[in-house]
Amino acid sequence: MKPMKNLAQYYVDLLVKLGILRFSILLALALVALAVVVQVGITLALNGYVDDIDIVRSVFFGLLITPWAVYFLSVVVDQLEESRQRLSKLVSKLKDMRSRDQELNQKLQMNIVKLNQEIEERIKAEEAREMAMADLENEVFQREKTQMELAERTALLRSFIDASPDLIYYRNAKGEFSGCNRAMEELTGKRESDLVGLTPWDVYRKEIAQSIVETDQEVFQNNRSLTYEQWLEYPDGRKNYFELRKVPFYSKEGRHLGLVGFGRDITERKRHEESLEKASRDKTTFISTISHELRTPLNGIVGLSRMLLDTPLDPDQRKHMQTINVSAVTLGNIFNDIIDMDKFDRRKLELFPAPLSFEEFVVELESLSALMAEQKGLRFDLERLTDLPALVEVDATRLRQVLWNLISNAMKFTKEGGVVMTVSADIEDGQAYIVMDIEDTGIGIPEAELDKIFAMYYQVKSGKDNLHAVGTGIGLAVSRQLINLMGGDITVSSEEGFGSTFTVSICVPLAQESEPQQGPLEHKSLNIFMVEDIELNITVARSLLESLGHTVSVAMTGEEAKQKFDPAAFDLAFLDIQLPDMTGFDVAQYYRATYPQLPPLVALTANVLKDKAEYQRKGMDEAISKPLSVKAVQEVINKLVYQHTEVPQETNMPAEAPQDGHDELYNRLLDLSMLESYVEIVGPQPVLDSIEMFEQMMPDYIEILDSNMVAKDQDGIVSEAHKIKGAAGSIGLKHIQSVAQKAQSPDAPAWWENIEDWVDEIKNEYLNDIEVLKQWLAQRR
Repeated sequence: MKPMKNLAQYYVDLLVKLGILRFSILLALALVALAVVVQVGITLALNGYVDDIDIVRSVFFGLLITPWAVYFLSVVVDQLEESRQRLSKLVSKLKDMRSRDQELNQKLQMNIVKLNQEIEERIKAEEAREMAMADLENEVFQREKTQMELAERTALLRSFIDASPDLIYYRNAKGEFSGCNRAMEELTGKRESDLVGLTPWDVYRKEIAQSIVETDQEVFQNNRSLTYEQWLEYPDGRKNYFELRKVPFYSKEGRHLGLVGFGRDITERKRHEESLEKASRDKTTFISTISHELRTPLNGIVGLSRMLLDTPLDPDQRKHMQTINVSAVTLGNIFNDIIDMDKFDRRKLELFPAPLSFEEFVVELESLSALMAEQKGLRFDLERLTDLPALVEVDATRLRQVLWNLISNAMKFTKEGGVVMTVSADIEDGQAYIVMDIEDTGIGIPEAELDKIFAMYYQVKSGKDNLHAVGTGIGLAVSRQLINLMGGDITVSSEEGFGSTFTVSICVPLAQESEPQQGPLEHKSLNIFMVEDIELNITVARSLLESLGHTVSVAMTGEEAKQKFDPAAFDLAFLDIQLPDMTGFDVAQYYRATYPQLPPLVALTANVLKDKAEYQRKGMDEAISKPLSVKAVQEVINKLVYQHTEVPQETNMPAEAPQDGHDELYNRLLDLSMLESYVEIVGPQPVLDSIEMFEQMMPDYIEILDSNMVAKDQDGIVSEAHKIKGAAGSIGLKHIQSVAQKAQSPDAPAWWENIEDWVDEIKNEYLNDIEVLKQWLAQRR
């Protein structure tokens, strides 16, 4: 088959190569030759010979058949050529298809490879995802576990922080609170949620906030921690001393976020330090005071013993008297040595004024001074330049101490001559202006030393005898302090070699006789408006006024007084001067600016009334002192409401109780005139109820007072002392009221030197005074 294909292909290729004409000629020649050969062959085979005709017939037959053969073959060739071309195209297409198929196959193979890779990658990714999911689940579990542990630790840490008594807080870079612990909430009186976003200016008083903000800025600017100490105030007024530490903190990127603050309450340590200092000062004061106080009687012992030694005595008596004299002199030297050894910088002196017969006092001083002068061979003269007051209110012991010190010094530094004391008095407006001069003929004081002799421990150095170097230089300093406490002064004039003159001037009140108790008038019931911030004072005043038949409405702050007050509804208004948010004067001025018609406005003050005109200039119609007394209330009502000027004597007052051993104690500790009129009107039970309230209030007052004492906050001390004074006066505790009056008077001389003693006296004695008051009430049931 294959040779035929090759022959046919050869034939076709020849036809195409030679063209139809040349191929026809060649085919004709081939056919003629074939016909000749076949004819010759067949003829030879059949006849054995070949004729020319046979060749001619063969040629003719060949020529005859040639066109048909050529045509046939041409058609076949054309057909074949077309078929070949189609086949060639088909082959070409097949090749293209094959090529594309190969490309597609390659792509398919590549896609299969990629698909296999993707499948493998997906399988791996799935496996990885499953592993990642497992890891994620494990991580989530671990994270949840960690979060739970963290939450537990956070809660535990928060519990520790809240349980800590120390202050812990956070402030951002703007100075705003970001968080705090419970101790800080108690200090500020605000919950943490309320505190967040506030600055120190919003939380503390201006003075406290100023220091806090300044230290915050120092921490921010220097980027370092800071430790310092500061007083902080609780909402109830207590002040505690804190050691504060502030530490800056930053983010991981180093950005400044704010500060963390810690505060440790070291009030007790501060109080302990103050106690140690006070103990040291008190020890020094005690030693110095007792030594100085004992000199006066000791000098008397020395002088009298020397006088007795100059009289006829038997040997044993003389021996005993010499022993007394030597012992007294030795004891005096010991006292001087003690003072020299334990010199002090500050004295804590207090006066206890009481009625004194001034004439008897002068006579007594003259007798003792004359004895001392006689012992030294000097003379002593006392001259009264004017009439002297009969009774004055003065601390006789302290005045005697001062004068005896001056007289002793005058005699000590006088070798010959004597000492002259002159006394004069000028009485005006219930006050006695007393001047006493002690003049000696001694060695005098150099002019350059006159301004220094009243300084503590200063000793004047004089000529060859050096007499002024004797002693410690304490007596004159102490004497001037005492006279200053009495509202007076000591001055000196001297010329060296010709003596000295010390002048003591004091102003003391004349002693007054007690006036008979006056009773109330009966009048219609009044509607009274009272502004008072101390509950005990309200209870006592309400009880008193209601017992007199009046109706009382109360406001406890200035703002409340503005809102509740209706001038048409009240007949009288009592306005306390010291209120939590403003003064009674502010309230009065508001009333007068707001209402055209007002009831009488009466000021209530716990201070001593000296000038009522000052109260009237500030808007008040009248002023009375607390605690309220029946007489004072009735006088105000009669004067301002009923237009009466006198209160008649009450006819049904109880007879004076017989004197017993406790009367002196009652008179000293209790305001009996107020209590008797109060009990007569309301009975003992309201007083007992007031006492119970006072007992409940005092621990809080004392706690706050102690904190202000340690903080040395004068305003805080005065404020609490004022409250204690008003509360004590409301139930007739005269002694506690008197001490509290001193504590609330910072302008008084040596206030800082004495305030600790006054506070201790209040703390230590108010319970005893309450018991005395209860005993007094029990006797009147």
